[in-house]
Amino acid sequence: MSTYFKNLKESFEIIGFSFTKTLYICNMILNKDIAKKTAELLLQIKAIKLSPNTPFTWASGWKSPIYCDNRITLSYPAVRVFLKEEIAKIVEQQHGKPDVIAGVATGAIAIGILVAQELGVPFIYVRPEPKKHGRKNQIEGYLESGQNVVVIEDLISTGKSSLNAVEALKEAGAVVKGMVAIFSYGFDIANENFKEKNVTLTTLSNYTNLLEQASDSNYISENEINTLQEWRSDPSLWKQ
Repeated sequence: MSTYFKNLKESFEIIGFSFTKTLYICNMILNKDIAKKTAELLLQIKAIKLSPNTPFTWASGWKSPIYCDNRITLSYPAVRVFLKEEIAKIVEQQHGKPDVIAGVATGAIAIGILVAQELGVPFIYVRPEPKKHGRKNQIEGYLESGQNVVVIEDLISTGKSSLNAVEALKEAGAVVKGMVAIFSYGFDIANENFKEKNVTLTTLSNYTNLLEQASDSNYISENEINTLQEWRSDPSLWKQ
């Protein structure tokens, strides 16, 4: 059992780390220890599952040896506390205290609320598109034009849905300072999309740190790591 854990269902030993800055293209990881620790937590609670020999099929049709569902973190109090505290630190360090935190619906609503509560600021969330009835809102909650907003995401794949939320906020008059997410696959297309829209993305962890942690903890074999690296190099064509 990991040294981070005393009892998986009841409690986790949370250890703090200081921040050092490292740049990964346009996706930043501020602390490698935090990145690997986040990866270990996600693996331990099975928010991230690695299955190189029996791939998953994503909604896009891609075959994938990894599946990430960060909503599972909400069922583990100490994990969600760790995530909200570390994300809140990143928000303040990178962008200062914002006027508003915005979560991307639906996966980042809960973690966004937790981060907003930690920072003591209002929370809103952004739908993929406006509702077709009632007030037809795309943004739920109170937002004033000119307010500084940091967007919270749970997972970054291509970044398109995340950046769609950013555009909706800008159209409503928000000043979007950047985005912070729990995990990113680190796809080149995501880096290109964020660069094109001039949006700073910072994540607690990413695919590179996940593989390092999985290897260090003997979660997967060397052959499986090679398979996971092959997928990462060309995910759209892997095992097609």
